[in-house]
Amino acid sequence: MPLRPTLIVILFLITCCALEDPPKVMAPPPPHGCGTTVDPPYRVLCDLESVWGVVLEAIACGGTVSALILAIVLLAKLKMITEPEKRCGVGPLLLLLAGTMGLFSLSLVFLVGRGEVLCMVRRGLWGALFAMCFSCLLVQGVRLKKLAGGRRSPAGSSLTGLAFALTVVQGIIAGEWLLLTVVREGHAACDYLPLDFVLVCSYALALLLAASMLSLAVVLCGGSNREESSRKSMKWRCNAVWLFLSCLSSLLLWVAWLGLYLYGDAAITTVAKDWDEPALAVALVTEGWVLLLFHAIPETHLCLRPSSQRNTDTGQNYYDTPQPPTAQSYHDDERPTNPRAPFAESQAYTVEEHSAVLQTGGYHNGLIRPAVPFRSHVYQPTEMTLLMNAGPVSNNTTH
Repeated sequence: MPLRPTLIVILFLITCCALEDPPKVMAPPPPHGCGTTVDPPYRVLCDLESVWGVVLEAIACGGTVSALILAIVLLAKLKMITEPEKRCGVGPLLLLLAGTMGLFSLSLVFLVGRGEVLCMVRRGLWGALFAMCFSCLLVQGVRLKKLAGGRRSPAGSSLTGLAFALTVVQGIIAGEWLLLTVVREGHAACDYLPLDFVLVCSYALALLLAASMLSLAVVLCGGSNREESSRKSMKWRCNAVWLFLSCLSSLLLWVAWLGLYLYGDAAITTVAKDWDEPALAVALVTEGWVLLLFHAIPETHLCLRPSSQRNTDTGQNYYDTPQPPTAQSYHDDERPTNPRAPFAESQAYTVEEHSAVLQTGGYHNGLIRPAVPFRSHVYQPTEMTLLMNAGPVSNNTTH
């Protein structure tokens, strides 16, 4: 039959086409700086053509190393901090450094591509890490409020436990949000509204506001006890000023980020797609460096600095207490038990004591009435002194 050779040729062509490999989809070549083994979602970390990703990664890594060095220095020199007032602030400071390192690490997660696991990490750790840092600022404000008022600060373990408990609250809120949207409603982890993301982080913002108001109260008013505050608030005012600067800078950064994230989406999306994730990464790195420069580094310096022995710190008032003994004052065995008790006017005055007084050029022994305040420098001689000095003068003036 004439159709048989034609049918055989058609079957042979179909078989050859079936045995051939399917056409491969050519992947885009890796950018300059990345190897072929790097997956496309992670190429932003090594792409030298888009420099902003590499620069942001370098700044984040530098912040992580700086926070780690500060933590190691604090732990190494912990034995040198002997004052309880300074030692109680080490625990919250170490927790703040841990939260700062978490912020820098989380910024790298926002640079890479989307994924279910990555989006769950972003949504869960964003608010928790900020709450950890802001709760540390809040407990530092409580500590400075106590110290500026002349009262004893809570222990470092208590302050650290309070900050950690406040952080757990934000973790519970973020966990409930993930369970409701991802598990129960079945939405994708990367599918969420910006308003929902901001509302979940409102608890961390409330912690920041509380820390700002408390630090401002310490800077302006000091402690609740006016007498103690006047003498001791100056010692802790420098700590309170740095704490307030840190809270104020963080608050301004959050206001700018909220305005851009909520109201700038419609304007920026037309220019560049997926702009929000790099913006969040920039906000994380900026906040981490703000906490390092305005709180962690100054607080570490003030904590490790040796305390200066000032008279204002010890509460000594020179206008209400007598002068310390000098070479012209009483000896140890001649000092009376009650320096303010009046001496008798008829106390004996020997020739040796009188000559010693004349050699020293002043009257600083027991014949002078004690308990004269420091503000009085007028010499008031007694009757016995006038009689002793009047003898030689009268002999010289006689004719």
